[in-house]
Amino acid sequence: MEQLRIVFMGTPEFAAYHLKTLHDSGAHIVAAITAPDKPAGRGQKLKPSAVKEMALELGIPVLQPEKLKNPDFLEELKSYRPDLQIVVAFRMLPEAVWALPPKGTFNMHASLLPQYRGAAPINWAVINGEKETGVTTFFLNHDIDTGNIIMQEKVAIGPDDNAGDVHDRLMETGASLVVKTVKAIEANAVQEMPQNTLDNSRLKPAPKIFKENCRLDWDQSAASVNNKIRGLSPYPCAWTELMEPGKEPVSLKIYSTTLKEEDSSLQPGAIHCDNKMVIKVGTRDHSLLINELQLAGKKRMKTEDFLRGYKWQDGAYLK
Repeated sequence: MEQLRIVFMGTPEFAAYHLKTLHDSGAHIVAAITAPDKPAGRGQKLKPSAVKEMALELGIPVLQPEKLKNPDFLEELKSYRPDLQIVVAFRMLPEAVWALPPKGTFNMHASLLPQYRGAAPINWAVINGEKETGVTTFFLNHDIDTGNIIMQEKVAIGPDDNAGDVHDRLMETGASLVVKTVKAIEANAVQEMPQNTLDNSRLKPAPKIFKENCRLDWDQSAASVNNKIRGLSPYPCAWTELMEPGKEPVSLKIYSTTLKEEDSSLQPGAIHCDNKMVIKVGTRDHSLLINELQLAGKKRMKTEDFLRGYKWQDGAYLK
């Protein structure tokens, strides 16, 4: 069986892990396409993407087009004569790119499609309190995340998992699924499944998350607030404002909470603190214990460490 000439496309660490796993499986990767280097850090020095760093380490040629429709880039891409292209955590491709290889272009998406189409499937699955998610490989077509499914694999979400935990689990499962998918395509053993044959009646979207999406509403149920905190941790992180008498509001990030299923006398956003070990916040029903937090301008800390250097004023609340 002749090996396929593969072009891999991706940018972050999540994609770099897939590239390494695919390379280690013996796949013939002829080039990697990733984002241009970007300024980072205090010195604003140009920093390569995780995929670029991995590709160079593996001896794979790297292409970094500013625009995917640029004729010079398209000619360079054609020069690699790809049989198949694989996309993991990259940007939207024009048809001139995804339709180029004879075996097509497939994407690895971090959800069980057709659920959670969009840019942030891991975050939204946890925010919505799902007990399971997964990974899907599918062929690209004109509409985002709607192409025919090749393979899927389920992954459990535990009650205490945050988005970072699920990200790491899906990264490993997804990389394994990409290898299986390549082998199936090489063997001409793929049975595609159109997404419109699945249950599309109650689709949950996964749009990009902005800062305003991350603000907490303490007038929701404790379970909803806790899920939102889990779903946004460790990044981009849920936040609220600390309101103290006579002081300007201060932004407060919350990374971890524990749901206390007990009747709470605390009003939504009201704080009970012993200034030693415990910060408890009221919601619509139960209360939440804050385990890990970060005040604006300070480091991320566990509650007991935070309270060694900060004393809450009487009448303080979260908004």
